[in-house]
Amino acid sequence: MGLNEKQQQLLRMLPGVDMILEQTRTASVCETVPKSVLIRSIREVLESFRAEILGGAGVTADRLSGDGVAEAVRKRVAGAMAFRLRRVVNATGVVVHTNLGRSLLADDALENIRAIAGHYSNLEFDLETGRRGLRYSSIEDILCEITGAEAAMAVNNNAGAVLLCLDTLARGKVAIVSRGELVEIGGSFRIPDVMARSGACMKEVGTTNRTHLRDYEGALDADTGLMLKVHTSNYSVVGFTASVSIRDLSALGEKHGIPVMEDLGSGTFIDLSKYGMAKDPTVQESVAAGADVITFSGDKLLGGPQAGIILGKKAVLDRIKKNPMTRALRIDKMTLAALESTLRLYRDPERAVREIPTLRMLTAPLPEIERKAFLMAERLRGLASERLFVTLTDVASRVGGGALPLQELPSKGVAVRIEGLSPNALERRMRAHLPPVIGRIEEDRFTMDFRTVDEDELDIIEAAFADMLQEDI
Repeated sequence: MGLNEKQQQLLRMLPGVDMILEQTRTASVCETVPKSVLIRSIREVLESFRAEILGGAGVTADRLSGDGVAEAVRKRVAGAMAFRLRRVVNATGVVVHTNLGRSLLADDALENIRAIAGHYSNLEFDLETGRRGLRYSSIEDILCEITGAEAAMAVNNNAGAVLLCLDTLARGKVAIVSRGELVEIGGSFRIPDVMARSGACMKEVGTTNRTHLRDYEGALDADTGLMLKVHTSNYSVVGFTASVSIRDLSALGEKHGIPVMEDLGSGTFIDLSKYGMAKDPTVQESVAAGADVITFSGDKLLGGPQAGIILGKKAVLDRIKKNPMTRALRIDKMTLAALESTLRLYRDPERAVREIPTLRMLTAPLPEIERKAFLMAERLRGLASERLFVTLTDVASRVGGGALPLQELPSKGVAVRIEGLSPNALERRMRAHLPPVIGRIEEDRFTMDFRTVDEDELDIIEAAFADMLQEDI
């Protein structure tokens, strides 16, 4: 199909790259931009205009004027120069939000990261002997102190921890696991797939809802290398159910000389049932129950950096540490700095709850959350827009990160409606703000849960709405 006269005229109006370069040369936004970025941005803008014209999108002559093209280039350059990984305001009410970076680090951890990352450190240097040391030494003692384990180490994440343990203890052998514990974790990673990659041969026992100790014992043979228990932290089976405790499984393993491994998934050092939440097994309880090796995440309920923590009996950990795969899965100095600082806070559990953001948000009293929501509602009403409708509302927060899947935390939110703007459009514009504000849509309104919003972020939210209301919608 040929082009009409208007399309041909608009295509002829498109300036060349050199002409736009000259027009934008003195623009403040482009003065410090690398030439390669500027040229690429110009070409992308021109190609975008060309595609709109050919597609009959109704491009006007004004948009193709010198100022119109220059403004489009300015916006494209700003986007190209902006960081892809950026801060956001989490107003979803999901505390351990996997898509938004999971746990926030405590101030102590942030300070230690800066100190270690900005200087040389004794990462793998023993200051006492003057010889090469182990990077795990900075966290092993404190992990053992907190949990009662004989030995400990850390790798890059919990999937890596599970893979490493299975590869060490069950490669070429049988790993027995309950059918009801074959979970799928984030990103479609499944326990059976991890087991297969480790070289272990998986043997399922029991049924989806009921597994007994006799099922494990009946599956033991000369090829058994490991019995694995997986904590179903991201879902719950209710009703007619039965499972084997880690204490009973550990006793069976000791009787037959078979190591027992427990993957706790999220892992916690604090009994959160003291704060009105559902009971989740603590790491200390698993250690006391006799598990040979335990794995869990560092950046979920623990409230630290991304890491997979492995601890348990020394004889088992010694084997795991010697596995060549540990080098591929090892964590860097910044993660170690953050992890050690976070762990030190657990020496005083009450201080840990106060200073580790994940624990502080999970245990925040409702009046404190309500106060932030009230302040936000008043500030938004203070924008004095007839198009803005603001309502305080009861909402339910979530733990997130695959932990306590049935747990709802009573919270307080602010629901917003803007006349002439759909809830989906409002949500998109909040995401487009710098920094983005991420909320949720409930009952046809954009809703923000203030359990996960810090008080110093109220200014950001107010500015996002103020900017939006000033636009010609």
